[in-house]
Parts: sequence; structure tokens; C-alpha cells
Amino acid sequence: MSAAPTTAVPTGADLRRRVRVAGRERVTDDVVVLDLAALDGTPLPDWEPGAHIDLEVAPGTERQYSLVATTPDGHWRIAVLREAAGRGGSAAVHDGLDVGAETTVAGPRNHFGFDPGRPAVFVAGGIGITPIAAMVAAAERAGTPWELHYAGRRRDRMAFADALVGDHPDRVALAVSDEGTRLDLDALLGPVRDAVVYCCGPRRLMDAVEAATARWPAGNVRVERFEPAADVDAPGEPFEVELAVTGVTVTVPADRTLLEVAEEAGSFVLSSCREGTCGTCETPVLEGAVDHRDTVLSPEEQADDRTMMVCVSRARRGCPRLVLEL
Repeated sequence: MSAAPTTAVPTGADLRRRVRVAGRERVTDDVVVLDLAALDGTPLPDWEPGAHIDLEVAPGTERQYSLVATTPDGHWRIAVLREAAGRGGSAAVHDGLDVGAETTVAGPRNHFGFDPGRPAVFVAGGIGITPIAAMVAAAERAGTPWELHYAGRRRDRMAFADALVGDHPDRVALAVSDEGTRLDLDALLGPVRDAVVYCCGPRRLMDAVEAATARWPAGNVRVERFEPAADVDAPGEPFEVELAVTGVTVTVPADRTLLEVAEEAGSFVLSSCREGTCGTCETPVLEGAVDHRDTVLSPEEQADDRTMMVCVSRARRGCPRLVLEL
């Protein structure tokens, strides 16, 4: 997740709540849609387009999924792709979370904010359609000019494609590999426009969108990533961290994360993904320069050094000490 101004997190975003699977539908061979309901039957909290939740897919294992919609019953709707090369989280959802199953969620959180006051160019690849679908619905409600370019390998594996094309035939363009159609990002995004580009999908697509929009103004291209940064495991150097709240100073070795060391020193840090993709462990930086290794903060936010994701980011080379609000 990057290139979007940080959206204020709703009150209670870190509150964990128990939910049950109230509905389940397989919309493609490898995508299942789940409707999550509060155990007490009350509507779940409101959220803004681009928000995601932390879902406990198995005991002790959480994954992040974008919210697609809120149902008329006040349930949260998500869509989960079974990833053959994944770490087992999506398989746990597909194989274990049937209707009636109970689990825990946290959030919603949002670092992929949608601005209904600006024309929107939506670009989605594969399961990246999930936050984009919520933005499309919001754009329609707000009367925002928009267009969607949705890429996938096969039409029958592109979740929500038929509904989106059926509802908005003049605004939705599909690029389907096995039908011989592909996104021409240079033609689409090369000319700078008075619009905001929102993109979610595979890393290759998002990298290509960022390259095609290199001349666009800062903040006009917003990308959400749920994959770790390429340099997340790059070698680091030892550095000191002053935990300002507790008054403790610790040393972070080259082979350990700041989060691990802070937890050992007694600091309570909310965390989930531990790979710099969810934003849960975002921590204010009071002093120092940061080597940002997350995919949550925008380049502008990273340059400001006001916050950092302590699960992966470190002190910048040549900066021996950080002071954090921990």
C-alpha cells in the first residue's frame, strides 16, 4: 500500500471483535466471498472505501483483506483468492471458514483513501478489484466521474467482472489475457490528466502503473500493496532506539526487528502482518531518520519521517539513534 495520504483511522479501529460467517459464495473457481456478521446481530461499524480488516484465518494467524461492501443487514463483505503459492492463509479461509464459523477481526483501517471530489481512474488486476469495487460504488453514489480498467488472465476468474460490466458498460473496460486484450498503460496514463489514479493488484501491475504515471503530480497516484517491499529483508546495521513513553533505550541488532526488541523491552505494540503491509504497527517518530521498508506509507509520508512501521523499518544508514513514541 502506498502513494495515498494516510486516512484517519476510525475510532475503535484496533478493537478486536468476534464475528461469524453469515454468508458464503464462490464467485469464481478460486475466489470466495464471505459476509461477516457481529455475534450480537448489530450492524458492524461504517468504513470508507479502500479500508481493510485483519481477519483471523486460523488460531494465531491473521491476514488482511479489503472490504468490498456492507450488506443491507450490516455485514462486512470480503473476497478471498486462494493463492496456490501463498503461506496458507487463503487456504484456511477457503477450507475452514464455512457459514456459521466464528472468528476474530480487527479494524477497519485505511491507508488507501478515496477522494470523491476528483475524477477517478481505477486500475485493478485480479483480486485487486476488491477495494476498487468499493470505490466504484462510492463514486457512483457521489456522482464522481470515473472509469475502470480491470485486467485478468481469464474472464471466468475475474471476480465481479460480469456485474461491473453489466451495470456500467460505458465505464468498465476489461483486459483479458486469454482473449488477447491487454492494458496499454502508456496510452492510458502517459498523458497527465486532472484525475486521481487508484490501483490495486499484482506487484508487476502496480510497478507498471507507477512507471507510466511518473510525470503525474505527487498524490495523484494511489497504490495499495499487500505484498512486502522488495528490500524488506535487506541487510541492516545495529542502531539505538529510545522508547520515549517508557524511557527505555534499546539496541536493535542487525538481524532483528525493532518490533521484536521493543516487545522484549516491555512496550506494547499493536501488530498483525509483521511484514510492513497492514499498517497496524505504525508508530510516531520523534527524532531520527528512517529506512522505510513498508508498503503502507506514501513516498511523501516516508520522506516526512513522522511515522514508521516498526515491524520492518529501521534507522537509516548513518543514523545511529531513533526516538519513538513507544
